[in-house]
Amino acid sequence: MMGFGRALRRAGVRTDSMRIALAAEAATLVGVDHRPDLAAAMEAVMISREEDRLVFRELFDAWFRDPELANKMLAQMLPSAEGKAEPSKRRPRVREALAPPRPSVQPAQNEREVDFDAAMTASDRQRLHHADFNALGAAEYQLVERLARDVALPVPRLPARRLRVTGDAGAHSRMHWPGVWHEAGRTGGEMIRLPRLARRKQPLPLLVLVDVSGSMERYARLLLAFLHAATRHSGRRDVFAFGTRLTDLTPAFRIADTDAMLVAAGAAIDDFAGGTRFGASLAELRERHARRLTGRRTLVLVISDGLDTGEPDALERELLWVKRHSRRILWLNPLLRYEGYAPLARGAAVLHRHADAMLAVHNLSALEQLAASLAALMRAGR
Repeated sequence: MMGFGRALRRAGVRTDSMRIALAAEAATLVGVDHRPDLAAAMEAVMISREEDRLVFRELFDAWFRDPELANKMLAQMLPSAEGKAEPSKRRPRVREALAPPRPSVQPAQNEREVDFDAAMTASDRQRLHHADFNALGAAEYQLVERLARDVALPVPRLPARRLRVTGDAGAHSRMHWPGVWHEAGRTGGEMIRLPRLARRKQPLPLLVLVDVSGSMERYARLLLAFLHAATRHSGRRDVFAFGTRLTDLTPAFRIADTDAMLVAAGAAIDDFAGGTRFGASLAELRERHARRLTGRRTLVLVISDGLDTGEPDALERELLWVKRHSRRILWLNPLLRYEGYAPLARGAAVLHRHADAMLAVHNLSALEQLAASLAALMRAGR
């Protein structure tokens, strides 16, 4: 039981000694004769986040597959024997938890070599830069999530309705005659300075819709962290998570710390790793949060793989409404990592017809290209 708890921690699951003790007590109460009952009891006391349930179940099946206690203890002492059974079918977090521990740095190495190892080599950084988020281990996933928070995403700025006084004679400026007479009165009637009026520049309002279904499990958390850090100073932003229902994450995004935001978002989302009903979620957005769309100026970011289980007619009807009340709809699709991808699923086909552009968001390199793609989308017509 202690070894299983340590394996859960290596897989990124929040488990402490109290939870391991509760799991041992639960195993005593339900017994070890019926495997599903033991798994359910241990999961009830050791797992508190929905995104960790599938990891727990896979790791439980791998760790307790041998019914003999002696073999279990031997497997704990020899972790290399546990990572050999069907490694390609397991989640990266489970494979990393079952893999043999890496040897620690030898004391003979100097401090410079240790620092270099902690910072990773250039080849390691390049590999993580182009690695798919879904193929990362637990430690690599945490590192890439930290790196994603440093990726810049300057939201396009467009002329606003309000004017401001400026001294630049731009193409779209006009003379500010009250200011001209005021300046002339200070200089004895001489028009030395000619103030002009120009429209202010402000970032586009953002509406972010994040798919938190099971197929988007590895992408949702990382992209939420990326958007929270990248759009912190971009002006108005409204964020919603959708799965089987719509969840407003805008209050969580007002939290300054990204880690605290993720905790608040995880507590708010109660349908994480479930199905996807995008049409019903958009209907709820129209009925309850229609004012979040600021005229026809809002830039809508839909982060989803398009695997919708709802009715395509309802999805098309709601997408037409969103398109009428927004400036652009940008579909950020992690499935674009596959060469030759085509939106053949019913929901994906509807979303592809109504989106103004579709971009990949499956690795750090794609996130860095997102800013340039946004600028190009604003310059292009519908």
